[in-house]
Amino acid sequence: MDILKLADEIIQGKRLKRTDDLSFFKNVDLDELCHGADLIREKLCGNRVELCSIINGRSGRCSENCKFCAQSAHHHTDVQVYDFLAEEKIIDDCEYHDKKGVHRYSIVTAGRTLEGEDLEKACKAYKRMYEKFSIKLCASHGILTKDAFIRLKDSGVSMYHENIETSKRNFPNICTTHNFEDKINGIKLAHEVGLSVCSGGIIGMGEFFEDRIDMALTLAEFEVESIPINALMPIEGTGCGGIEVLSENEILRTTAMFRYLNPESSIRLAAGRILMENSGAKAFKAGVNATITGDMLTTSGNNIDEDKDMLISLGFEI
Repeated sequence: MDILKLADEIIQGKRLKRTDDLSFFKNVDLDELCHGADLIREKLCGNRVELCSIINGRSGRCSENCKFCAQSAHHHTDVQVYDFLAEEKIIDDCEYHDKKGVHRYSIVTAGRTLEGEDLEKACKAYKRMYEKFSIKLCASHGILTKDAFIRLKDSGVSMYHENIETSKRNFPNICTTHNFEDKINGIKLAHEVGLSVCSGGIIGMGEFFEDRIDMALTLAEFEVESIPINALMPIEGTGCGGIEVLSENEILRTTAMFRYLNPESSIRLAAGRILMENSGAKAFKAGVNATITGDMLTTSGNNIDEDKDMLISLGFEI
């Protein structure tokens, strides 16, 4: 496989499908694969990198049994537990990130869904942030109804986060309290009401590389605009607590493959950046053009200003 020739063909309009033999992604030369992914990113997405930050708006006591998650009530972790945050705390945090030049801001809540009084609180906070700040608003609140999606959009939210987590084949190994189709339905509903979608998953949970390819293909088929890639950070007390972390090369091979299969999407480096040198600098030359950042996050290794300096040094525009 001439991987650089394939990169040029993708730049010219070729798109890889399920019917193609994609097994070469597992063993093609990594340096060439990353270089090709970088060329695709530069030609089809440009040099602008997008920064996003999140706030944990409601923590712990989640009814779902996602194998990787510290916030699940099915696991035994020391995660902090609290109800929906006070509105002013969210507004103040959003203002801080807006002033720091972050492009997107999201409230994330633990739990299967968001409804009732907590949905009202979220929509009120989103509306105030939308009216007050220039930062774009995202939301991550589990499995929602169409009406809830409409409420969020009317409150100023422009993108919804709905990770599919892994492949359809592997999903039952990760979670059994909801299913893969629940995730796909969320993507469809968000698009239906006019929201963009941020959907990716976690690598390093014991899946095969073929599962990662399948996940990337699924996201391409549903034209997902933003794809966060998380490298598992095993948490003691969860079902993934004893899993060995991925190597940097394995993470780079995955991000590059995602760029080949989703050439025009934002490929967003999320949790697990701390597993790589210089908080994942090489990944931004392997197809990545967006990242989660924040001065309070522990999964990146960098704060916002350090991320900006690193990205500018790599030739990106903030």
